[in-house]
Amino acid sequence: MLLKWFSDEEFSAAKNYIYSAVAWLVVGVTFAVILAIKFVIPDFLGVNSYLTFGRVRVAHIQSVALGFLSAGYVASLYYMVPRLTGVRLYSERLGNFLCLVFNATLGTGVLAVLLGFTEGREYLELPRLWDWLVLAFLVLTAFNVFMTIANRRERQIYVSLWYFMGTMVWFPLVWFIGNRTWVKLDGLNDAAVNWFYGHNHLGLWFTTVGVGMVYYLIPIITRNPLFSHKLSLIGFWSIAMVYAPTGAHHLLQAPIPEWLKSAAIISSLLLLIPVAASVTNFYMTAKGKWHVVFSNVALRFTMAGVLYYLITCLQGPFQAARPVNFYLHFSNWVVAHAHVALLGSFGFFTWGAIYHMLPRILKVNWFSMSLANWHFWLTFLGFWMFFVVLTISGLIQAAMWAGGHPWINVVIAQQPMMIARMLSGFIMLGGQIAFAYNVIRTVLIARRRAIELPAGIEPEPAHA
Repeated sequence: MLLKWFSDEEFSAAKNYIYSAVAWLVVGVTFAVILAIKFVIPDFLGVNSYLTFGRVRVAHIQSVALGFLSAGYVASLYYMVPRLTGVRLYSERLGNFLCLVFNATLGTGVLAVLLGFTEGREYLELPRLWDWLVLAFLVLTAFNVFMTIANRRERQIYVSLWYFMGTMVWFPLVWFIGNRTWVKLDGLNDAAVNWFYGHNHLGLWFTTVGVGMVYYLIPIITRNPLFSHKLSLIGFWSIAMVYAPTGAHHLLQAPIPEWLKSAAIISSLLLLIPVAASVTNFYMTAKGKWHVVFSNVALRFTMAGVLYYLITCLQGPFQAARPVNFYLHFSNWVVAHAHVALLGSFGFFTWGAIYHMLPRILKVNWFSMSLANWHFWLTFLGFWMFFVVLTISGLIQAAMWAGGHPWINVVIAQQPMMIARMLSGFIMLGGQIAFAYNVIRTVLIARRRAIELPAGIEPEPAHA
């Protein structure tokens, strides 16, 4: 069993990261449902300190963001980079070993948070030792990616590789700075650096790898050429130039320097440039092949993610405007916005990538396309319910606060929305259970076929 973590088999590292992503997805969504229940039944699971709302929320965020999404992203890097370069991953053994380290680090980190050990910073709650372990993981993953690209046989660098390379330069630096691994900061300085990390975690990891994944998936599934290479590079270089300062728009009500707030607002507005370039490119590349969305579940997840990405990036500049920010910032509107970015956009990109990659790695078709369709619709409709409910909830909260209503009245007014939120969580959990079961059964089919086939004979590849 331990030997598989040091395997040199082609795409074995990508495969192990996919398995990790699926496992962390189920864990993370289970935590999410527990939180949703606590909004309706605050005493759910009693008063056990390990399962209080504050600790479970952090475990949920780390399980989904660092677990499901990040593992799915690394799987995509380890599958797509070799495909685009025409060579094998530089070191499958290193990739597999880092997958083992990744799961051990995150597993013990989530346990530490549930036990009450935390730095207490938004999205950076893991204790200090874990900060250094994740940084080492990022640096070694970047090394594996860059060495693969350096050894490429395909001399043309496709746009996905630009996004992947940019990410592997930017995000280790963002992690290093955001975790204050080099200096101790207090008060507002600490908050400013915290949100430099918080928003660039979204923009220089989830966005840049996610957009690179979509640039790979849409052309290869539709068999259409990329609509515009020039547009793709406009999107890449504009996001590289304007994304970094946006984090301070989370602190417009805080006494940080006004120039920093203004830089964040302007940068947020300028992000419409890469968004317009990317989304236009995605939709125009799919032109004439929209019917494939109905038959290919990987493309369906991907295009749904593009829709959510567009919603996310239209909301962002709108919310960064001072009057809007002042009115909505502390309401559930922001919670809905955060989820449409991470779960709606990047979660759907990740599911699309997994549905494309796994059967090609295992060389078998999915166990059940019916389960895949159930996964899509339960997740898609459950998330729409979640997003709409929290958006309405945020508007009600903001209006009641502006009207001077007592705090407890605002809480009481939220009860119907919290019940609907809980129900949407159960719907999405059902979708993830169907997905995980489908993955497990597909893996078992692949293993059985490998045992049954005579030595030296490869199974038929999965259909495109």
